[in-house]
Amino acid sequence: MDIFSWLNAPAFELLGKPVPYSDLFGNICALATVVLALRRNILSWPVQILGSILLFSASLSAGLGGNASRQVVIIVAAIWGWSQWKKSKETSGEVVVRWATWKERVGLLAALVIGTAVFGYVLTVGGWSWNPYPDAYIFIGSLVAMYAQGRAIVEFWFVWLLVDLVGIPLAISGGLVFSGAVYLIFLVMVILGLIDWAKRSKQTISAPHLGATDVTRGPEEESGT
Repeated sequence: MDIFSWLNAPAFELLGKPVPYSDLFGNICALATVVLALRRNILSWPVQILGSILLFSASLSAGLGGNASRQVVIIVAAIWGWSQWKKSKETSGEVVVRWATWKERVGLLAALVIGTAVFGYVLTVGGWSWNPYPDAYIFIGSLVAMYAQGRAIVEFWFVWLLVDLVGIPLAISGGLVFSGAVYLIFLVMVILGLIDWAKRSKQTISAPHLGATDVTRGPEEESGT
């Protein structure tokens, strides 16, 4: 049995649906990615890459071409995001978390809407997905979210929230019940991440192993005097 056959073999059943190893371990990595991102740990990027490789295999086995393509783009975007955080750490030792400008928000929304329409049409014409537009929405939404995450923009959590709301029913309908259950966990984690990053929007995120420095406080306050 080759590695891909093993990855797509069922690990167990959930609600009468088989859960392949690729879906199981891929989603474990996905959960770890969110935890690490919430903690602003640079390891979130390589863990995301590993999880996307596993979920690529799971998506192909479930006939979700758009979701499989999404994993490929996520890998590329994760490499870019990894380089951005690594570069910031090496040059200044910190990454500033901020709210996006209105111009950036409009750009992110436009990319989400137009990208979904175009890619959904491509999936429809190519016959590469049984549910092309929701599939395309998740694909484009993930790309937009990761771009915003790489830029350390708080709104990336909102985009992930929107992706999760569509991803839950789509994954369950495609037979990936475990992925649907994980999406529910994501909802809670995304809300926690949003609250945390929003609080830090006027703070500085230090290197992953250090705490955040509040730039709104003076040196006397920092020293406790």
